[in-house]
Amino acid sequence: MSDALLDIIKRNWAGEIGAIPSICSAQPDVIRASLLRAQTLDRPIVFEATSNQVNQEGGYTGMRPENFVLFVHDIAAKANIDRSRIILGGDHLGPQVWRTQDADAAMAKARTLVASYVSAGFTKIHLDCSEGCRGEADQLTGEQTAIRSAKLARTCLLASDGIQSLKLVVGTEVPTPGGARDNIKSDVLATTPASAYATLAAHGDAFGDMSPLIAGLVVQRGVEFSAMHVHQLPMGRASNFLGALKDWPQVCLEAHSTDYQKPEVFPRLASLGFAFQKVGPALTFACRQALYALNHAQGLMGGAFGVLQNTMEAVMIADTRNWVGHYQGCAEQLFVQRHFGLADRIRYDWPHPQAKTAVAALRRDITMIPDSVWWQVFNQAVMERVDSLTGDIVQRLIDGQIQIALDPYFFGEAV
Repeated sequence: MSDALLDIIKRNWAGEIGAIPSICSAQPDVIRASLLRAQTLDRPIVFEATSNQVNQEGGYTGMRPENFVLFVHDIAAKANIDRSRIILGGDHLGPQVWRTQDADAAMAKARTLVASYVSAGFTKIHLDCSEGCRGEADQLTGEQTAIRSAKLARTCLLASDGIQSLKLVVGTEVPTPGGARDNIKSDVLATTPASAYATLAAHGDAFGDMSPLIAGLVVQRGVEFSAMHVHQLPMGRASNFLGALKDWPQVCLEAHSTDYQKPEVFPRLASLGFAFQKVGPALTFACRQALYALNHAQGLMGGAFGVLQNTMEAVMIADTRNWVGHYQGCAEQLFVQRHFGLADRIRYDWPHPQAKTAVAALRRDITMIPDSVWWQVFNQAVMERVDSLTGDIVQRLIDGQIQIALDPYFFGEAV
């Protein structure tokens, strides 16, 4: 499936309603459940790492690009998944992590970043040079962004040693990684086709002979989510994005922040040219749902209610860096957002030693619980899915909860 990205772009251009999901997560259960679903459906699937998550300095996961590759492949091997269906992508690769430095220093770091991703085997690379560095405007102009992206594209090309499968994604109107910070309720301003065309033209001028490497363009279609609100796609709003791509038949659109959209949204996005569709927090949210439900089932059987949630609350209060500034409101509202917010900032705290110990204890201590109790805490779709999965009941329930959240992305026919 090495040409899966090219295939989906061609099919999309031919009028077929198809897209490929990109999973933006380093959570092992999310990766495992997603791989199992892709295998069952015989689909290719993309796993992406972001520049602040995985970089040459370790990122917040402690992983360099080559470590992330081994991490995903190890999960696939343990689950007996065909590795050939896996496509690895880098998301928001550019100088952002080092933007407190001057532009020259930050871009030097960014060149090392993209080279390390490509050398490690990542073939789908989103170049994001839209934010300014020290002493610059917060947002750069389209021309400035394109020029910096072209410099990184040249580095990618050199690092790839001519790998034909290298695909670059560009775009200056990039949604906030992980969803909006404000609790938006009004319309999200969508990119105009004219702006999309201008962005591609600027990158074409800057890329020159590298232009054929551009396979995707990030634009804002009007889908977004914040801590407690989902902005659903206006289904009836017409957009001539494909017209904006008329001179770029090798390029499709990429949609970020598609989490929590209604199932009918994803084929609609594909019909508008969005053949790359990204999801992350909705899947870690589903994983958290499963873990809290497992703890609740323990309580129904005479165990202690809320032990896991209490542990996570203590972790998040002791170190607020992962959620402060992303959530707003009174103490009660902040509590709800920490545990149940759609931005799912809690996902950054699961690797904490206390959290890992609590989850391990939960998995270990769950005794024989009858299906009638599981039916109290998991919905019908999850309970029906577990019968087709492998592993112990705890793993199957976690996998099932995540897969039900992912299923809407696997519409249409297989590549």
